[in-house]
Amino acid sequence: TLRKPISQSSMADWASKNLNMHTQGIFRRRISISNMLSWNGGSIKKPMLITSNRTIKKEACEMFKLVQSYMGDRQTRMDRNHVALVAVTKCWSTQGLRDELYIQLIRQTTDNMCYQSLAWGWELMAISLAFFSPSPKFQSYLEGYIYRHLDSDERIAQHIKELADLKSKKITKSRKKRKQNTEDEGLPISTYAKYCYRKLQKVAITGGKKGLRKPTVEEITHARNAILTPSLFGSSLEEIMLRQQDMYPGNKLPWVQTQLSQQVLALGGEQTEGIFRIPGDIDEVNALKLQVDQWKIPNSLSDPNIPASLLKLWYRELEEPVIPQQFYKECISNYENPDAAVAVVQLLPELNRLVLCYLIHFLQIFAQPSNVSRTKMDVNNLAMVMAPNCLRCQSDDPRIIFENTRKEMSFLRMLIVHLDTSFIKGLV
Repeated sequence: TLRKPISQSSMADWASKNLNMHTQGIFRRRISISNMLSWNGGSIKKPMLITSNRTIKKEACEMFKLVQSYMGDRQTRMDRNHVALVAVTKCWSTQGLRDELYIQLIRQTTDNMCYQSLAWGWELMAISLAFFSPSPKFQSYLEGYIYRHLDSDERIAQHIKELADLKSKKITKSRKKRKQNTEDEGLPISTYAKYCYRKLQKVAITGGKKGLRKPTVEEITHARNAILTPSLFGSSLEEIMLRQQDMYPGNKLPWVQTQLSQQVLALGGEQTEGIFRIPGDIDEVNALKLQVDQWKIPNSLSDPNIPASLLKLWYRELEEPVIPQQFYKECISNYENPDAAVAVVQLLPELNRLVLCYLIHFLQIFAQPSNVSRTKMDVNNLAMVMAPNCLRCQSDDPRIIFENTRKEMSFLRMLIVHLDTSFIKGLV
């Protein structure tokens, strides 16, 4: 779990201990921390963070040029999608570069007089968070920086104006060309900050992009679009239903839930050994996730483990679990009582109740003896693999987590065996 954002003084203390202080001029005077963390139109000669890794020392300077190129502060022949792809791929492949990219973005989005450049810097940060998290060591610093910008639009506009007034007599003609207003420049910075804040909390817990395939341009585009159009994964049930209102106004259940469930059955999942236990190829799951987020189900699917894995991921990544947190204690208290377990379901909000009943109805198909003989996934196995996707223990105590895991499994088993879900048939 994330700690509360660290204070300004703690951030300054962290910077003083971890920044690789640069020098300037013929006397090699050290640049102050405030200048080290302020927008820079030139290049850098060494990494911003202290490191002994030679690869990072070399790549960090190239990374800074990529950041400047994406933000429009350096000319490049590549389009911005490919600039982002190169930067993200470098960091995705080399873990030590990730903090360096984030600190460079912090620098280039501080005291930046050009609103468009500023917005593109925040956009690149949002895209990066879709692929990898900062290190635990740097996480609190980045969180603190983002937190300070959650409600910062007026302050930023005023700050840009003050900087422009202050430097108007000193700036060169090339710098004068940089836009110095905030009119008609797209999204407010707070929109990016709020998205980054939520994304950081998720990626710090779930991790970034997995698999062997390197990031693609399609994934970069998808990550950028998610800033304004939230993904079907990681959102709340209410947000998902709101998003599908235009396309599927009559649906009472999330389109993504019903479509993936039907795909598992259409591909013979109920006759596939180890279904839900054996993961699908992670790169194929990632590819399907991109398609589903565009409201598409490809015809080329052949392995039921692919939609089954993505379906589990959808449940697991919901902003709030299918069984909301306020019902958690009641669930694990009634893990051996069928009537009480069923009664808990009736107490859930209507949307959560329908989504849970659809899931249980789906699992009851797999629990039929004729299917269990093929899948080797009896009701106990089904409850074991699906319970963590429906219930979330909030404790940090390993003993409580271990004890509750058994109770969560038993509670879901009770529902699979005893919950009447016949009303779900035909409901979409």
